[in-house]
Amino acid sequence: MPKSLNHSSLHHYILKHLIDFGHAPNREKLSAHFGVAKPQLDEALLALQDYHGVVLHPHNPEVWVIHPFSTAPTNFLIKSANGLWWGNCAWCSLGAAALLQTDLSITTTLAAHDRQVVISIENGEVVNQGLLVHFPIPMKNAWDNVMYTCSNMLVFDNEKQIDDWCKRHDMNKGDVQPLEKIWHFAKDWYGNHLDPEWNKWTVEEAKALFTKHELTHPVWDLGASCERF
Repeated sequence: MPKSLNHSSLHHYILKHLIDFGHAPNREKLSAHFGVAKPQLDEALLALQDYHGVVLHPHNPEVWVIHPFSTAPTNFLIKSANGLWWGNCAWCSLGAAALLQTDLSITTTLAAHDRQVVISIENGEVVNQGLLVHFPIPMKNAWDNVMYTCSNMLVFDNEKQIDDWCKRHDMNKGDVQPLEKIWHFAKDWYGNHLDPEWNKWTVEEAKALFTKHELTHPVWDLGASCERF
């Protein structure tokens, strides 16, 4: 019997498949699962992308990103006893860890050009203390180019390293947060992503989560828009 095809069901099936198998289902599998022809499926995928539920490859509507996971290699490798995944950024990788709900490691490179570090999550807590996450792109512009936004949310050792990185790459310094604080934020932000009735956060809901986790730097200001984040 064909499955109901809508934003929530499509998002849930893709995300659950990626978690279970380490890769996203292709269009053939999605068409078969939902019992629809490819033109109808492609329309649904493009609508989900417009809703900010996935990012598709530019040349065809195959899944490239379904936050917090990437289907392509990134600077964040997530590894548990159950498999391997890629996260898009520091925030996403912590969100992926929250969804996976197991002890795991996140391997990344400080500043994307320094030494490699392994972030460990054990018994629901970050083992590594003292690392920082830098958010240089204003959240109101995050979806102008979400791949660029994610690629710049990196892990650092200290603020001087961030200052040097910003100078080297001609990047404005944004908000700097302790990694363990972003872990708790990411658990809230991505906590509903596997819900079969998932809906994207509205701007007002996103603002409420930012406030709850004391993310008050101007980078987190979403302005007056009432659309989806």
